[in-house]
Amino acid sequence: MSSKRVPFYQKRHKHFDQSYRNIETRYLLQEYAARKAASRQAISYQTSSSLGKTTCRLCARRFHGSSEEESQEHQKRSLEQTSHVSEQRSIRFATELSSLEQEIRTARLHAREELDKLSIQRMVAEKMALERYAVEETISRAPEILVRLRSHTVWEKMAVKLFFTVQGFPTPVVQWYKNEELITPASEPGKYRIESKYGVHVLEINRSSYDDTATYTALATNVHGQVSTNAAVIVRRYRGDEEPYPGGVLPIRLPLPDVCFTHFDVQFLERFGVTFGMEGETLVLRCGLLVTPELTRLRPRAEWYRDDVLIKETKWTKLHFGEGQATLSFGHLNKDDEGLYTLRIVTRGGVNEYSAFLFVRDADAPVIGAPGAPMDAKCHDANRDYVIVTWKPPNTTHEAPVIGYFVDRCEVGTENWIQCNDAPVKICIYPVTGLFEGRSYVFRVRAVNQAGISRPSRISEAVAALDPVDLERLQTIHLDGGKQIVIYQDDLEGEVKIPGPPTNVHASETSKTYVVLSWDPPVPRGKEPLSYFIEKSVVGSGSWQRVNDQVAVRSPRYAVFDLAQGKSYVFRVLSANKHGISDPSEITPPIQAQDSIVVPSAPGRIVATRNTRTSVIVQWDKPKHEEDLFGYYIDCSVVGSNRWEPCNHKPVKYTRFAVHGLETGEKYIFRVKAANAVGMSENSQESEPITVQAALTCPSYPYGITLLNCDGQSMTIGWKLPRYSGGSNILGYYIDRREAHHHNWHEVNSSLTKERIYKVKDLTENAYYEFKIAAANIAGIGQASEPSDHFKCEAWTMPEPGPPYDLTFCEVRNTSLVILWKAPVYIGSSPVSGYFVDYKHEEGEEWITFSEKPTSHRYLKVTELQEGNTYVFRVRPVNDAGIGKASDVSEAVMVQAKPDTKEISSGVDEEGNIYLAFDCKEITDASHFTWAKFYEEIEDHEKFKVETIGDHSKLYFLKPDKDDLGTYSVAVSDTEGVSSSYIMDEEELERLMTLSHEIRNPTIPLKAELAYEILDRGQVRFWLQAESLSAEASYRFVINDTEVADSDTHRIKCDHSTGVIEMVMDRFTIENEGTYTVQIHDGKAKNQSSLVLIGDAFKAVLAEAEFQRREYLRKQGPHFLEYLYWDVSEECEVLLLCKVANTKKETAFKWFRDGAGIELEELPDLQKELLCLPIPRLSKKEQGEYKATLTDDRGQDVSTLDVSGKVYDDMILGLSRVSGKSASELKIHCTPEGIRLQCFLKYYTEEMKVSWYHKESKISSSEKMRIGGSEEIAWMQICEPTEKDKGKYTFELFDGKDAHKRTIDLSGQAYDDAYAEFQRLKAAAFAEKNRGKVIGGLPDVVTIMEGKTLNLTCTVFGNPDPEVVWFKNEKLLELNDHYVVTLEQGKYASLIIKGVSSEDSGKYSINVKNKYGGEMVDVTVSVYKHGEEMPDVKPTAPGKTRLIPADPAQEPAASKPAKSGRK
Repeated sequence: MSSKRVPFYQKRHKHFDQSYRNIETRYLLQEYAARKAASRQAISYQTSSSLGKTTCRLCARRFHGSSEEESQEHQKRSLEQTSHVSEQRSIRFATELSSLEQEIRTARLHAREELDKLSIQRMVAEKMALERYAVEETISRAPEILVRLRSHTVWEKMAVKLFFTVQGFPTPVVQWYKNEELITPASEPGKYRIESKYGVHVLEINRSSYDDTATYTALATNVHGQVSTNAAVIVRRYRGDEEPYPGGVLPIRLPLPDVCFTHFDVQFLERFGVTFGMEGETLVLRCGLLVTPELTRLRPRAEWYRDDVLIKETKWTKLHFGEGQATLSFGHLNKDDEGLYTLRIVTRGGVNEYSAFLFVRDADAPVIGAPGAPMDAKCHDANRDYVIVTWKPPNTTHEAPVIGYFVDRCEVGTENWIQCNDAPVKICIYPVTGLFEGRSYVFRVRAVNQAGISRPSRISEAVAALDPVDLERLQTIHLDGGKQIVIYQDDLEGEVKIPGPPTNVHASETSKTYVVLSWDPPVPRGKEPLSYFIEKSVVGSGSWQRVNDQVAVRSPRYAVFDLAQGKSYVFRVLSANKHGISDPSEITPPIQAQDSIVVPSAPGRIVATRNTRTSVIVQWDKPKHEEDLFGYYIDCSVVGSNRWEPCNHKPVKYTRFAVHGLETGEKYIFRVKAANAVGMSENSQESEPITVQAALTCPSYPYGITLLNCDGQSMTIGWKLPRYSGGSNILGYYIDRREAHHHNWHEVNSSLTKERIYKVKDLTENAYYEFKIAAANIAGIGQASEPSDHFKCEAWTMPEPGPPYDLTFCEVRNTSLVILWKAPVYIGSSPVSGYFVDYKHEEGEEWITFSEKPTSHRYLKVTELQEGNTYVFRVRPVNDAGIGKASDVSEAVMVQAKPDTKEISSGVDEEGNIYLAFDCKEITDASHFTWAKFYEEIEDHEKFKVETIGDHSKLYFLKPDKDDLGTYSVAVSDTEGVSSSYIMDEEELERLMTLSHEIRNPTIPLKAELAYEILDRGQVRFWLQAESLSAEASYRFVINDTEVADSDTHRIKCDHSTGVIEMVMDRFTIENEGTYTVQIHDGKAKNQSSLVLIGDAFKAVLAEAEFQRREYLRKQGPHFLEYLYWDVSEECEVLLLCKVANTKKETAFKWFRDGAGIELEELPDLQKELLCLPIPRLSKKEQGEYKATLTDDRGQDVSTLDVSGKVYDDMILGLSRVSGKSASELKIHCTPEGIRLQCFLKYYTEEMKVSWYHKESKISSSEKMRIGGSEEIAWMQICEPTEKDKGKYTFELFDGKDAHKRTIDLSGQAYDDAYAEFQRLKAAAFAEKNRGKVIGGLPDVVTIMEGKTLNLTCTVFGNPDPEVVWFKNEKLLELNDHYVVTLEQGKYASLIIKGVSSEDSGKYSINVKNKYGGEMVDVTVSVYKHGEEMPDVKPTAPGKTRLIPADPAQEPAASKPAKSGRK
């Protein structure tokens, strides 16, 4: 990789996207169009002015001449007006007409001339515009700064002017920046003034202040590129004897205090610790500060560093300092953000700093198993169309190794990412070509392994495709007076057409896949744009091949791909412009495509040492081959887990690293690997296992020094343990003393005292003393404590006891804690009888006594505390004389349980020993477990034994009994109060002792007790299953106290792999009643299981065995695989079904009902196995016992089904289920009796559970509401409906599980239509009932012999009485002596024909009619002569009776029997 640094103009370059260039282009086009439109408007204005003022000479002359003529004519007419009025009028008319014609001709001529002039001007303007555009194209060039900005140092409230000169075409647009923030005059009115005249640009800062101290940048941009220049402005403040204003401004010099602060005290109040984050998250590092003194004019400066590199505010990081805190905010974390962060507060008195590490782990990969994202993507050696992109590889601890990388580019201002390489590049560097000059780009990288592609890296900083040589070609000529002339080197070269050949062609980068060639531009080069062509040749071939035929290279860099491995190449470069191609450059030395660096070797010896409770220091030796290392990755693994986890996610460059986030007390091993651009080294050797504990240090100072007793010559003092032991046991303490107001301390003990109570002798009575104590361990003597209070050496003679001491706390939970203390050294006049415990809030004033009565113990569990609050405590002793001195106030304790708080657990080990166990991961080498009963340390070694291994401790009960009931506790020293307690009550002790007895007297556990099962042939199997059995296990079966051996009738076996022991009895009889027992022995363990089969239990087993035996024999011949059962088809047929098996051709099958055979049209097919007997329409008459039989020479089988009772009811429900699904919607049908609601179903019978509802009220069948139905219809009739019968009606058919409902709304129009139809049918029925009709008596045909008398008599009916009329052959019958008609009692009508003859043959009809209608009945009369055979006469009419409609308009006429057939 090229070591050339990014040029300063790239750092200051402002990257604008394509939209900006489009805006600039549109701006120039708009400016050009505006100028063109302005010129046209000016021409048009001049033309219009010419027309309005007649400035044209020809037109003016003509107009002037015509004016004179008009004046003369007017005068002439005036003179002749008095005498020749009529002639004057005619002359004036002719003159006006002539003048009008002349004006028209003049206007036409003038318009033609103006049109010609405008067309000529337009042609000239277009030609000039084309020429001007051609000239502009030739003079167009990127902005060029002629005079750069100069830095200024000024006093406060002075004005500052920054000047610079720039040229370029189109005219560059200039923008000003302050510390890379755009300056706009509108943001601070009156503060800034920006001017631009003749290419000179000015930024004026009015009344500068200290905040104006900054770096100011001017950026000039046009469509061809952009340039920038910057300068520093330093605003100084007045101090000491400096003049605050120029001389003469202040008339009087005011005396100013000579105060200069040289020291500032900076305290970090709230610090950020070691932080863990994940990619994509947001995070804030915050640190609270207190700066003393706080001066507005001398405010400190906060600087943030990552790995000692100053952090500036970007879109990824935001800085804030104020209001007593400094923050660093990350809007989107990335692994690039991992590192050691340092906050430095810079003041006039110096620098204060604080540091902590930030770890950022990989986000979840888009594909499982894909690697993490690469990081630190950077751009190097940028040129017109070329840039080198580098990055760092990700750590692959769990994932498969990375096989390559994809590089993507994106033009600034767009979201279109383009992949630069088709195949993954295997090293962490890639030359990107094909860029467009003047455009800005950003890059990202993605890693690839066999599982997939990683997330992209964070995008790189934007880089512009510009040639850095352009600035080198600028020359500055210094003139007198501080003036400068800046010119391009091209201006001094003269007229050079064809450029010279490039020089210094060499390989700046080599790898296995490409070679990057670099060269210097030709000298001279000419003013025309240059491009380059590269040629290659295999060494010894003698032939040259052009590499870039398709694309011209504009940068003096080019990456050559597609080189064969193992071959050497030589290269040469040619330069070209529009005039031609130069001669080739000098040939390079042979170059071979190979990696310039190799994969590093594995790091050397790795050593892990203790650091803190959650971290370890890992150090290692550098690898032997450490070429261009990116850094190192460290992995850790819990001993025995064989799972490695990454410790860092960004390579570290040093060989010492603090691994954080480890679990206290756990054992870890570590390994390291090195990384460079080529790849990862092999893993180093694993470190020695190390337990995560704090490093050994000197102990902290003791505290809580208190006076326990004094006799006037000596004092007894006590103190508390140091809060931190330094990782090892406290060996003892050194005590110093001094009298009050003395400066020198005197040693009290020359050798260490191990107790925390000491009697200091040889003191002066009534003198005041103070003490300080230092603790010592194997690391040395720790810091001495703060001096104690002044204690007066005065003898204690009070009767009350002295103060308790050494107040300690344990078992701190969310609402309670346990406080312990030691008894007073001075007891007073009588022994201590109890203690009061007081507590209060840390900031409170009022003490609260926990219990009204004193406790006799030296411990107390304080409850009902508020979670999260902080309390202080004190203890007051009591004896017969009263309450003594209170102890010193304890340190503040926050009542809140720590996360993952461990508790004591109880159990029994494999040998049956009862124990209490406790684990503590936070132990150190100086920690030890202290077990206590009732909070007094256990020292009875005959009843208890303590066993501690590592972080696990157990308290064993050697002789457990009821004396062991009580409260047990454990405390772990040198930890943050790790402790717990356990109440051993009677129930728990009994449970543990029972479990202990079971372990010491083992039994073989059984998965299943002794049980039985009936086999298919009626055999009985007795079995049990043990949890496990060894091969040496023995067993035996005992029946009624008699052991049974393995035989043909009792087959006994054991499967040791499954633990199943079984005995199969071939024939189970009445003699086998009794008790069955299995006894098992396996080593020391044994067990047995019994099964009692007596009485009903035995009878049930015997019956089941006999049944299975019979079943087995039955199935030897034809038999029913499934006995008779029933089902309902979709057509509402009840099907009697059965399945048969083991049949043959000779097997006979028959159906029976109540003992009688059922004949079927087709014989059942036994091969189908499923046989069916359908019952089409089930009713009560189909009830009975149905039977099916199978018979052949092997035997017979019978299956019966009683279709009655519940079976019949279930069949009805089954029919209801099918029929209910087929039910139609309710329909309205009207009858003469009322309105009928009916539902059509596939099948309906009265046995179905049918209900009708009216407005949710169930309807019972009555005279008003009749319920009925037929085979396919269920109906409900409303007789004589009224308004009350309106509403919603529901039909419900219940099938035993579901209710099938259909509803209809009989109201509104539906009810009105139905009611009208009912009235119509009712009237029709009434008419039918009361109309005239013949009830009976008339035959259809009458055959009679001549000469006899024929009497046709019938009964008629009608209300009112009908009219009776007789007809013969459809004609009214004329009555006479031959035809006689009678009507007796209004209902008996007769027609008598006396002495019939052949002429009387024919059709006779009786017409019976009243106002409701009537009917006509026909009778055929046939007369035959004497001696002839009686003819067979048939009625001629198709029907006997014909209805006659009512005719209400016709009144019935009175009949006249004497003259017609009416009666």
